[in-house]
Amino acid sequence: MKFFPTKPLKLALGAAAIALALPSGSVMAQQKFITIGTGGVTGVYYAAGGAICRLMNKDRAKHGIRCSVESTGGSVFNINTIRAGELDFGVAQSDWQYHAVNGSKVFEKDGKFGDLRAVFSVHPEPFTVLARKEANISKFEDFKGKRFNVGNPGSGTRASMDELLSAMGWTTASFGLASELKADEQGAALCDNKIDGFFYGVGHPSAAIQDPITTCGAKLVPLSGAAVDKLDKQYPFYAKVDIPGGLYAGHPNPTPTYGVLATFVTSSKVPDATVYELVKAVFENFDDFKKLHPAFAHLDPKQMVTKGISAPIHPGAMKYYKEKGWL
Repeated sequence: MKFFPTKPLKLALGAAAIALALPSGSVMAQQKFITIGTGGVTGVYYAAGGAICRLMNKDRAKHGIRCSVESTGGSVFNINTIRAGELDFGVAQSDWQYHAVNGSKVFEKDGKFGDLRAVFSVHPEPFTVLARKEANISKFEDFKGKRFNVGNPGSGTRASMDELLSAMGWTTASFGLASELKADEQGAALCDNKIDGFFYGVGHPSAAIQDPITTCGAKLVPLSGAAVDKLDKQYPFYAKVDIPGGLYAGHPNPTPTYGVLATFVTSSKVPDATVYELVKAVFENFDDFKKLHPAFAHLDPKQMVTKGISAPIHPGAMKYYKEKGWL
């Protein structure tokens, strides 16, 4: 005699099958989604965010957190969007972390961002100026009256460009054309003879710099002189650095400039456990993290938790650093 399950029993069996197929109730209850704001897809911010998410997602079955990365306008956009509660984490230049904490410069209108929290700093970001080969540029002052990309509004690069122009006594009107292209558009514009140069805060080596050098023989331009000296003395987050020689074709010697650090930030409203798991994912897999981009090769964890940090360190990150004896 054949047995045919009644409808209630069929439903019960179906529910059991679904329950087996899905994660356990405890894991489902813990499932969280976090988003990291980065920058243009050709920049190191996007690579940094992707590297962190990759390490987070590797163990998401244990901690129940799924990480995704978003390409954004950059530092200032990321900080403002974290403030609005629409991003959980973001990458930002150390100077704009400082100004957000102090409610200065582009953050003056909205006031101090009291809930901003530092997580760690990442790679150095020298301000990099690239010129079209045919423009005959040897120093930054040669760009006066030329076509120059000052960076897209909302990016840390653009805000830092405005700082430099102010220190020089220039404005965007000092250029023949001041374009506002995004980072992933400026290299092609340079090689297409639409601009004569651009300014970009970026870790090295960078595809955004490598591509126009390889494609159309673009040249690195040094950033030095009285204006840079003034900025270096005035602000603690700036430092004079060199772009190492030998990284790019036709540039065997170091290129002097100045720069900041890329930093990783969040809000005090993000739970301690979430930040702890993110920090743990990075530093427990630190050798893998350093291999994910050449700009990370010389990172030192003890410096990453002290250098370039203006906001208070998030308690979730502090817990891990104290466990490791770094703070």
